[in-house]
Amino acid sequence: MQNLAPIALFVYNRPQHTERTLQFLQQNELAGKSRLYIFSDGAKTKADEEKVAEVRAIINKVHGFKSVKVIARKENAGLANSVIAGVSELITDYGQVIVFEDDLVSSPHTLAYFNDALNRYREEEKVMHIGAYMYPLTAVDLPQAFFYRAATSWGWATWERAWKNFEPDIDILIKQFDKKKRAAFSIDHKMNFWKQMQEFKKGKNNSWAIRWYASIFLKGGLTLNPAQSLVNNIGHDGTGVHSGINDIYNVIINPKPITEFPDSIEENKQAFKAIKSFLTHRKGNMMIRIKRFAREKLAQYFSK
Repeated sequence: MQNLAPIALFVYNRPQHTERTLQFLQQNELAGKSRLYIFSDGAKTKADEEKVAEVRAIINKVHGFKSVKVIARKENAGLANSVIAGVSELITDYGQVIVFEDDLVSSPHTLAYFNDALNRYREEEKVMHIGAYMYPLTAVDLPQAFFYRAATSWGWATWERAWKNFEPDIDILIKQFDKKKRAAFSIDHKMNFWKQMQEFKKGKNNSWAIRWYASIFLKGGLTLNPAQSLVNNIGHDGTGVHSGINDIYNVIINPKPITEFPDSIEENKQAFKAIKSFLTHRKGNMMIRIKRFAREKLAQYFSK
């Protein structure tokens, strides 16, 4: 397998998470042949300086890859700006990129899945994004990998031809949605994607991911996804930028490699149905929701 995509890893102020993410990445069978670029954002506040320094001590000792380059910023750009700039830079140099953040544990086959898919769908204009995460779906009859409309941001890859469609301007994106598109975009109103767009416009979130999904959606693009997740997010402990404390999205990582990819470039109807069902019931009944709310509030209280 030639032409391996470079890996962009975005880190900030979580040394333990960064260390675990790197340990799992190193265990990937293609790690030794892959170039790793680690983008370390500068401290936002005085209080963050120590943790940022701890993270930098870890990333400056990384080995086990074909090459490692650390890009350390003096000032704080924020996650969204860091990701957009880092991805754009590597895409310009390599024409493709694999993207990780500092809170993802991966399977030993995750890099192989990304590179196989990047090579397989390189010329398919409609395929714009390869995701490694998938919700804990209960449907048993899904293929190993399938196409779906929404882009997941926990471990992903793309090509220059797709990334050039990324539209960072929220007003340009919002203008292109009518009622029907809003429904389709938010998985028949089962996921708060449209709300995330509106909150971005109001300055309540700073998500690059929602703008990337909107860019893909408006171009009629598709994303490739595994039926069983190849990554798990370990950031839902209250330490992340956008992560609360919950276990709804916790998954068991697929231990096997993905060997079968879809030939037909269209959204998989069964997968869409399974995802929609998961999103509809993900928060559980009222009792479960109350318990979860109480647990999250207590955890926030004790972490202060």
